[in-house]
Amino acid sequence: MKAVVFEEYGGYDVLQYKEIPDPVAGANDVLVEVKATAVNYNDIWGRRGAPMQVELPHISGSDAAGVIKEIGSEVDSVKVGDEVVVHCGQPAWFNKEGQECNIWGYDWPALEGAHSQIVRVPAENVVPKPTNVTFEEAASLPLVLVTAWRKLVHKTGIKPGDHVLIWGAAGGLGVFAIQICKLFNAHAIAVASSDEKLELCKSLGAEYTINRRTQDVSQEVRNIVGRKGVEIVFEHPGQATAGLSLRLAGWGGKVVTSGATSGYDASIDLRHIFFRQVQFIGSTLGTVGHLQEALDMVQEGHIKPVVHGVFPFSESGEAQRIVEEDEANGKVVLIPD
Repeated sequence: MKAVVFEEYGGYDVLQYKEIPDPVAGANDVLVEVKATAVNYNDIWGRRGAPMQVELPHISGSDAAGVIKEIGSEVDSVKVGDEVVVHCGQPAWFNKEGQECNIWGYDWPALEGAHSQIVRVPAENVVPKPTNVTFEEAASLPLVLVTAWRKLVHKTGIKPGDHVLIWGAAGGLGVFAIQICKLFNAHAIAVASSDEKLELCKSLGAEYTINRRTQDVSQEVRNIVGRKGVEIVFEHPGQATAGLSLRLAGWGGKVVTSGATSGYDASIDLRHIFFRQVQFIGSTLGTVGHLQEALDMVQEGHIKPVVHGVFPFSESGEAQRIVEEDEANGKVVLIPD
């Protein structure tokens, strides 16, 4: 079979689409023939070798949709021919919630990633593909959908009437955050870098939009909710936005963060936490059960995938460039050549 492999850290030119040995299923594993996968920012971090180095050679990829090709001897939860999506998290033994910790294709070294024609994953990590979406659409879902679902539904307890400020609202996480707000009758305030991206946000259900390049985010939020601030801030850029996110949260509000694509060293004013009793909440991924909850909403038509473009594996460098340079509306998807 073939896979997208890099043997050294560097630019897009280190990505090779090459022959590698087929995986072998263990007793509790399944082999999935990958019909489509997706690009996430951790693929870029892996290729760079920063902020964390990965084992080399390395196959990235944390999302996959495909067909069960083979099952291990102890597997009875799925059968050959089932259409599935893969949850990318490795369960953390120390987490009482069953929270997934290491991420497939990034820091789960026992498994090769999803940018491959065939993948081996634990049977407990596959769930049925919604029947009303294509493989390309399904591949755009798992990592970002379960992350957004857990942040808003399980971590902040989103409720009708909440105002939710969403950074990167046209990106992979943001497009689902907007739709979750609509599902729960909350008010999505979408922040993005262009009017084109904001038009997408409106089409998904955002009630308010802010162009962060041409408008003052603080002033625009105040124009929407007044001095009281917002109930929830959907944070993930990190260093560039965390301090402002805290200031924009209202009394007793919640800032929920799941990433730091702009850097880890955020500067925050602690007075905004204790004087206004703002909660700063960490969240990563979610459980297989959380993913199934969210996929049920996809199956019912309440949440729709947003695919920016589809590229063959051999053009993985261009696909990563689009994500790295913040050109994507929704998710960038890869398919075997």
